[in-house]
Amino acid sequence: MRFRSRIAAVLFAAALSSAAPAAVQAQDAPEFPNRPIRVVVPFAAGGPTDLVARLLAPKMSAVLNNQPIVVENRPGAGGVTGVDVVAKAAPDGYTIGFGSAGALAISPSLPGRYMPYDTLRDLAPITLAVLVPEPVVVPANQPFRTMQEFIAAARARPGQLNYGHTGPGSMPHLAGELIKSAAGIDLVAIAYRGGAPLTTALLAGEVQMGLADLPVLLPHIRAGTIRALAVGNRERLPWLPDVPTMDEVGLPGVDTNNWHGMVAPARVPEPVLNAIHRAAAGALRDPEVARGLYDQGAIPGGNSREEFAAFIRSEIAKWAEVIRRGNVTAD
Repeated sequence: MRFRSRIAAVLFAAALSSAAPAAVQAQDAPEFPNRPIRVVVPFAAGGPTDLVARLLAPKMSAVLNNQPIVVENRPGAGGVTGVDVVAKAAPDGYTIGFGSAGALAISPSLPGRYMPYDTLRDLAPITLAVLVPEPVVVPANQPFRTMQEFIAAARARPGQLNYGHTGPGSMPHLAGELIKSAAGIDLVAIAYRGGAPLTTALLAGEVQMGLADLPVLLPHIRAGTIRALAVGNRERLPWLPDVPTMDEVGLPGVDTNNWHGMVAPARVPEPVLNAIHRAAAGALRDPEVARGLYDQGAIPGGNSREEFAAFIRSEIAKWAEVIRRGNVTAD
């Protein structure tokens, strides 16, 4: 399904079924919850993951016996600190949290990154919350009008062009390494401390190319100060309908989407996990939530627990190979 149609279908289905989660909740764990639930966000307040959590919390609360859902921000180590809080919490369903691609799928294979938990052993996947596209962008004053032009220039000048990312071992860093490998080009990676400093560097022309989450870059793309060359998504994005996919620019299969998903400690009872999943997936189908995520440049998730578990395993394998080929470290 084309992405525009998919978004429309999600919103339409949500409008028809927004009451469904309350009707099915009781069949899972009718006694759960009987006190507030803590949702750990492994990033600072006000960021994209925090926004997702705060959009979902009231909708989930409404179908979880109207118990409060309290969002707690525990930033640090690229999301690892907060995810570790979830991994070490009591397996009763009263502490759940969000994990990013970095904390769940990249960090396990990243040399130099201390990992206090095992993603596959210590966490129970609940659902994919959002996909966040990572477009390839260049400063507007750069001569590159297309991805093919940038690749051609990089091949003609190996090791002379650079790309900016949001820190060693981050998703934009790994996405850049994936593009380098797929295109057969040699670029110098330059690390910045987050999306805002990277955007400043792009606007100043300090880097020739960069990658970051779409919500960070979209205002500048729309203003014409940053030019998007390609998106690492299977379909073109409705926010950037004129920007081609990686398949269209000759880099088939290059997926650079960032993502965030909900997890619980391992060994939470199945009925409780099912209750949390139904509440979270139902919230992601809610028209207000879906529209709020869409307005921020994020693609709503809501897949099954089994699908999310398989997705995490595939992402771990994918990024482990990129890390190996690129000799990427956390330093």
